Amino acid sequence: MSQKMSRKEFFKKGIQYLVGVTAGAMGLQALTGNTVQGKTSYTWPCQYSQLDPEAVRILGHDAFYSGKGCSYGAFHAIIQALRTAVGTPYTEIPTELMIYGHGGGVGWGTLCGAINGAAGAMCLVLDKATADTLIHELIGWYTQTAFPTDISNDYGVNSKYTVNKYTQTLAQNESNSPLCHVSVTKWCKAANFKVNDPERKERCGRLTGDVAAKAVEILNDHFNGKFQAGYVPPESIAACMLCHGKTIKDNVASQMECKACHGDPHAPSLIDQMNGELDQYELSKNFPNPFNPSTSIEFSMPQAERITLSIYDLNGRLVSTLINNQTFLPGKHRIQWDGRDQTGNTVPSGMYFYRFMAGKFRKSESMMMVK
Repeated sequence: MSQKMSRKEFFKKGIQYLVGVTAGAMGLQALTGNTVQGKTSYTWPCQYSQLDPEAVRILGHDAFYSGKGCSYGAFHAIIQALRTAVGTPYTEIPTELMIYGHGGGVGWGTLCGAINGAAGAMCLVLDKATADTLIHELIGWYTQTAFPTDISNDYGVNSKYTVNKYTQTLAQNESNSPLCHVSVTKWCKAANFKVNDPERKERCGRLTGDVAAKAVEILNDHFNGKFQAGYVPPESIAACMLCHGKTIKDNVASQMECKACHGDPHAPSLIDQMNGELDQYELSKNFPNPFNPSTSIEFSMPQAERITLSIYDLNGRLVSTLINNQTFLPGKHRIQWDGRDQTGNTVPSGMYFYRFMAGKFRKSESMMMVK
C-alpha cells in the first residue's frame, strides 16, 4: 500500500539526494581530471628533480635481486630516487605495481622488463608526446648497446653494488631488439651460459641498473633543455618496410630491427644465386654430414616463397626452427645450423631430421650429430 510523504519529509529526502549527487559528481571529476584526489593532491605530469644516474644504476641492480625482477628494479630505482629528491607523490606510489614485467611480462619474453619499468617511471613526469619521444630514444639505445655496459661491469668487479652476487666481468653483446627473449637468448649464446645460470641473472641485474641510469640521463637532459636524440634506426628497417609496411602488404606496424628475429633473406652469406632460371624446388643433403659442431643446409626454389625450415629429433619433437615462415627470393639459398636447440643448448649426438616447406612443396632429410 502506498504511503503519503509529508512536506517536511519530502524536503529532507530531497536534500539528502542532492548531497549524494553532488558528492558523486565531485568523485567522478576527481577520477577523470588530471588532478588525483587522495591523501595528497597532485597533478600529472608529476614534479621531477635532477637525479644521479650512478646512484640509480646501483639502486636498479640491487632492486633486481629483491626477488621482484627487472621491471620492478628499474621502476623502483627511479621512484626511490624521486622519493628522496621530491617526496610526494612518489612516497605514495607502490613500486610493486611493476612486478608483472619480469621476464618480458611474467616470463613471456616480450618487452624487456627493465625498459618497461623505466618507461613507466618516465611517463609519470612527462606528457604523452614527450614521453613517446624520450622512450623511443631509450628503446633505440637499448637495441644498440652492448650489455652489461663497461660501467656496470666495473661496479660488479669492484663490488660497488650493495648486493654483490658475482664479481667477474661478464661478456657483452648487442641484442638489436627490445624483446627479452631475443636479448637474453643472444647473450646466453655469446657468453655460453644457460638461462638459469647465476651469470645470466647477474647480467640482467647489471642491465636493469644500466637501463634505469640511461632513463635518468635522458630525463635530466630533457629538463635541462639539452636532450638530443642519438638513436639512428638501421637502414634495414626502412628497406623491410618497403615490402612489409602498413601501406604495402602484410600490414606490419613496427620500428624494430627485423633481422634480429627473422634473419636477412637477402644477405650474401645466406644466398648464392644460381646461374639461369630454376624450374623446381629442391632440398639438398646437409654438409658436412656427420657434423660437429655445425652444418650447412641448402635449398632452391623457382619463385619467391614463404619458407619454413625446422629440425626434429628421432621422436618427432621440434628441436629448432631455423626459418619461420619467411619470404625468400627465387634462387639457391644456404643456412647454417649451429647444433643448438631453441633454448641455446647444444644437442646431444644422434640422428636428426630437417623438414623444408616452401608453398606446397615438402621434403625432409636426415643428418647425424657426432661428438
